[in-house]
Amino acid sequence: MDVTALCIRLLINVLMVLVAQVHNSHCTQNDDAAFPRIVPNRLQFFEYESISVNCLTEQRVMRTLKEINQPNISNWSTSAGSGTVKPAFSSDSGEYWCEDGEGLRRSAVNISVTAGSVILESPVLPVKEGDNVTLLCTKKKSTSEVIAEFYKDGHLIRTDYKGNLIIHNVSRSHEGLYKCNISGAGESPESWLAVRGEM
Repeated sequence: MDVTALCIRLLINVLMVLVAQVHNSHCTQNDDAAFPRIVPNRLQFFEYESISVNCLTEQRVMRTLKEINQPNISNWSTSAGSGTVKPAFSSDSGEYWCEDGEGLRRSAVNISVTAGSVILESPVLPVKEGDNVTLLCTKKKSTSEVIAEFYKDGHLIRTDYKGNLIIHNVSRSHEGLYKCNISGAGESPESWLAVRGEM
């Protein structure tokens, strides 16, 4: 094989790697953009906190609350690309999503607002397979470490003396409903941990 052919083959291999990287980055960005951006970046909140829900500027924020009798009908929307719930109450718990002017609905997130004393801090966006993720059990008005029990799909999976659950090398088998419990303080709501595969 002469030098020219070798250089061409090497160049093609480099281009294929670059295209794959751009494709993976593009897919990840598109996947993430399909979800509303929640500030603070978690799915559970204590009552009286402030929650911001942000979409792209040409979209509006929509929600369907758990207490609404007709779950397919939204009782709240914004004309701009963002909305703020302040202060939040347990009645603000529900499904939030972004929607464009033609009614195209993007991926939704389920936000829980609790009047209780315990929340589980978990990622809003799906976690990529192979990554590590930390779930944090938080007690209201407390900055000290707590002993927390963590549950997946209703089953106790771990007790941690620092109040966090670290899942290494996440796989699809880790998808599910997670909650935590702090003795004497109570139990958090459940939140879904989503896992996406490699692009």
